[in-house]
Amino acid sequence: MFDSEVAGVPFLADANLRLDASPIDYIELAFYFVLVLGIGYLARRQVSSSLDFLLSGRSLPAWVTGLAFISANLGAVEVMGMSANGVLYGLPTVHYFWIGAIPAMLFLGLVMMPFYYGSKVRSVPEFMRRRFGPVAHLVNGISFAAAQILIAGANLFLLASVVNLLLGWPLWLSIVIAAAIVLGYTALGGLSAAIYNEVLQFFVIVVALLPLTIVGLVKVGGWQGLVDKISHGPGGSAQLHSWPGDNLTGFGNNFLSVLGIVFGLGFVLSFGYWTTNFVEVQRAMASKSMSAARRTPIIGAFPKMLVPFIVIIPGMIAGVVVPEYLQDKGLLLAGEPAKSGVTANNALLLLMRDLLPNGILGIAIAGLLASFMAGMAANLSSFNTVFTYDIWQTYVKKDRPDGYYLSLGRKTTVGATVLAIGTAFVAMQSANILTYLQDLFSFFNAPLFATFILGMFWKRMTAAAGWIGLVAGTASAITIWLLSQFEVLSLAGQGTSFVAAGTAFVVDIVVSVGVSLATEPKPDSQLVGLVYSLTPRDTLKHDNTGENAGWYRKPGLLAGIVLVLTIALNIIF
Repeated sequence: MFDSEVAGVPFLADANLRLDASPIDYIELAFYFVLVLGIGYLARRQVSSSLDFLLSGRSLPAWVTGLAFISANLGAVEVMGMSANGVLYGLPTVHYFWIGAIPAMLFLGLVMMPFYYGSKVRSVPEFMRRRFGPVAHLVNGISFAAAQILIAGANLFLLASVVNLLLGWPLWLSIVIAAAIVLGYTALGGLSAAIYNEVLQFFVIVVALLPLTIVGLVKVGGWQGLVDKISHGPGGSAQLHSWPGDNLTGFGNNFLSVLGIVFGLGFVLSFGYWTTNFVEVQRAMASKSMSAARRTPIIGAFPKMLVPFIVIIPGMIAGVVVPEYLQDKGLLLAGEPAKSGVTANNALLLLMRDLLPNGILGIAIAGLLASFMAGMAANLSSFNTVFTYDIWQTYVKKDRPDGYYLSLGRKTTVGATVLAIGTAFVAMQSANILTYLQDLFSFFNAPLFATFILGMFWKRMTAAAGWIGLVAGTASAITIWLLSQFEVLSLAGQGTSFVAAGTAFVVDIVVSVGVSLATEPKPDSQLVGLVYSLTPRDTLKHDNTGENAGWYRKPGLLAGIVLVLTIALNIIF
């Protein structure tokens, strides 16, 4: 049915890429899948309403939602994408964590979550409807839904790639089977099943990837051995220092590179993703209290700081020990196809193939599958909520019994999975999955953040500006991407997504200000709880008694500790 290549992308089941799994590895995988589906079945028993299915009834403790918050992001971007960047760019990839995640996560917990949770909205697009009206709400709902299907396809493609490597099944069959597994537990228990599985998957991922890092460092002679090998390799010393990151941005100028990282990645892409992406916000909104909701992203920031050591370092190790990369890394750095047929996306799989014994290999494979399943389930569960509440209930079928929307949520899960199977073949075209996903974030998240931040802190912004600015920002990001595709704008690395995100942000702000000054704003009375200056401070505070009491539950203090540690890591590396 399929040739050995699809659109120029080699199948992963070539003999030299197959994982040599033993019966014990298969037993471990089977046990993991039974456990995942069992959690979905148990969660189903607690689902009696659409709110239970789509938002977990807002009943979960902060430690659960905090781990789910970070696990939902441990999908294709974190694991395969960041390890691929480890091969290609080395330590500058840590900017996606310490600059491109932590500050925005803290801002979400301290500033944005009081607005989200306190207003009792069920989704980020619903917040858009209250602030800007139905047109901006619909534009955001449709764009978000499209983004989640595309990103779910990327997670599904990588999930299927592991199945393909392990069993040698055709990639299309691997994609269908992998999708069926995720569909099983998500359709059974909804968001609760996804979140509890994400907590399990977080620990499975760590247990799987930590030994790979340790064994890999032993193989290359410790950290100093890795430094020596990279220094004398095609990447050179630029891969051993996080700043200025010229190889990552492709700017070729230290000042522009730092500016691109701080503004394009650290501000626009990062804040756009972490503060307005409902995939992440949904986890915090499932918390049982305002205090727990604020602590959710801050708790997630602690493990987030350490994730680079189990995803980027293995990628760097793979670049100097895997035979295919020793042969072809120079070609990959130049953007050329490798003679061996591998891509940077294969880094962790190839390292597992070469370094891990049977028994440990099964755990490592389970960790990879866990990461992709967590990412895809997060995309599906957030898509369900937005489609059911923000699109269908708002514009198609209003005022139906709750059971109708619960049933629709489960059917939507099936439909979203089928669509994700289609977009998995789109993701297959990318040699670096992280570049593909960063392009998507520049299209959808960067302009949304501009609209959000302006609307939240400037009461004069109007409803018309809400949707016109959003459309203009998205169109400008797509334009930058097209210019890059036709080589009118030539940037190596991931500079294109940084430029596209920055352009989208600036265009959105400029257009929104211009339209706002030419149109009529809402009266102040309609903006209470939606604009910072018009919201009583008491409504933004959380209860700090009972189970929310104690210094270790203070969001401000926890955020301060995270910030100090993050600054220290930037100085060290």
